[in-house]
Amino acid sequence: MLTVAEAKQRILKAVQPLPAEQVALEATIGRTLAQTVLAERDQPPFDRVMMDGIALSYDAFAALERSFPIQATQMAGDPPLTLEPGHCIEIMTGAALPEGADLIVPVEQITVAGGAAHVQANYMAEHRQFIHARGSDHGQGAELLRPGKRIRAADVAVLASAGLADVSVARQPLVTVITTGDELVRAGETIEPQQIRMSNGPAVLAMLTEHGYTHCRLDHLRDDKAELAARIGAHLDESDALVLSGGVSKGKADYVPDVLAELGVTVDFHRISQRPGKPMWFGTGTRGQAVFALPGNPVSTLVCCRQYVIPALDRMSGAATPPQQFANLTEDVSFKPELTCFLPIRVVTSATGQSLALPVSTNTSGDFAALSGTDGYVELALEQELFASGTTVPLTRW
Repeated sequence: MLTVAEAKQRILKAVQPLPAEQVALEATIGRTLAQTVLAERDQPPFDRVMMDGIALSYDAFAALERSFPIQATQMAGDPPLTLEPGHCIEIMTGAALPEGADLIVPVEQITVAGGAAHVQANYMAEHRQFIHARGSDHGQGAELLRPGKRIRAADVAVLASAGLADVSVARQPLVTVITTGDELVRAGETIEPQQIRMSNGPAVLAMLTEHGYTHCRLDHLRDDKAELAARIGAHLDESDALVLSGGVSKGKADYVPDVLAELGVTVDFHRISQRPGKPMWFGTGTRGQAVFALPGNPVSTLVCCRQYVIPALDRMSGAATPPQQFANLTEDVSFKPELTCFLPIRVVTSATGQSLALPVSTNTSGDFAALSGTDGYVELALEQELFASGTTVPLTRW
């Protein structure tokens, strides 16, 4: 069997980045940037006033002048005026600094009477206070964003400031999630005593959405080999990735591996030395489509989806690899099988700022209800049996 690291490496090697496409600025949220973004202008592009008040000469203020005739009023967006000696200009936040001015006195520190602004006698000021200097954030042509960045709200502001009405982003992979099994019944449908509710498909779809993959769909198939071949074949033709849940073990109704082989999907591996999720299957279609056949037990399904499917989709969409997180166990954990253990945990932060992993036991790999209060899982290496409290272990959040 492959180790966890070997399985992940082989999956990432098998999938390739999708081509880029141009989308409107408003449609970039959650997408992966496929271009370098450079500053259109200096930021700020002029000496920017940071407070409502008056603009004046610091030398005049330093000479103990406290009353200044108001020359004019300048709003944000107005062309900068030229300050006359001994005068002040009423100024608004965001305006360009008038020529000849190098001091802003806030409106709270002045009174206006008789066409003049009078600065409070005891007010102290510094040269160029409340002036956001041109180019002090970054200069024209500075690199602001790099390819691989998952675009968030703050990034949209950066894209807009760079003057980009259209942005190059990686194409969203079309992912088809397929659940199999005659025993599964969708929520809202009549259910027999011997059947169970279908939870894996909706949960996988939700996890993909949480990670920014919204070009997804869900289909449920019966344990019928002909139906499986027809429907999986159609989805394979249309999708960049298939994520199947169930039917990959060695039972008489586990037809999925044989059906995939008949459809020309090349198996890369079947089984990983881990618990939960040992029976996981991965292969590639004739056009390079990624095909994941996840174990049917709900805990196994979600762990394998997070551990292998999400990183593969990140690579397909050109997303940068996030740094590995770590946490310290809060209690001793013993795991005897020679397998990597993915242990569900809750994360809390200690008073000293450490991330602490509180183990959450699941009754079986079908006990999906226990996952509701968890934040992710930690990886316990197969070389050990006992992991003492305080041990630092790799952490993956859902």
